[in-house]
Amino acid sequence: MKISTKGRYALRMMVDLAENQGEGYVSLKDIAARQEISKKYLEQIVAVLNKPGMLRTNRGYQGGYRLAKNANEYTVGDILRLTEGGLAPVACLETTPMQCDRADSCATLPVWKGLYDVVNKYLDSITLQDIVDNDVSTQNFGYVI
Repeated sequence: MKISTKGRYALRMMVDLAENQGEGYVSLKDIAARQEISKKYLEQIVAVLNKPGMLRTNRGYQGGYRLAKNANEYTVGDILRLTEGGLAPVACLETTPMQCDRADSCATLPVWKGLYDVVNKYLDSITLQDIVDNDVSTQNFGYVI
């Protein structure tokens, strides 16, 4: 599994909004300058994040974006699932119920399910507020990869 530029930049943008939440609406121009990401690329990311209501927008003078909820209500997993289209390490885990004809006899499926569970548990355990507070710990879930 590899996180795309869109996923990485979306997370950076959301952290920037969390850090600047007290300033009201934040312009994409300001985020782009601080994060060294093109404004045009941020516009594409905003289009993805704005649909599920993760952001609030304000147009015109003093316009921009802000988080729709508190920073502790957003997980890294939520953001990456939106921008990446999912976090499944193999295609057969991307749909529920599983569409793979071999699922009942696949010897490797438990490996991929285990990896998927580890990734989701870890990314869902980190909030934007944790990142802002620099409180991201590598939690031990009792296994080693």
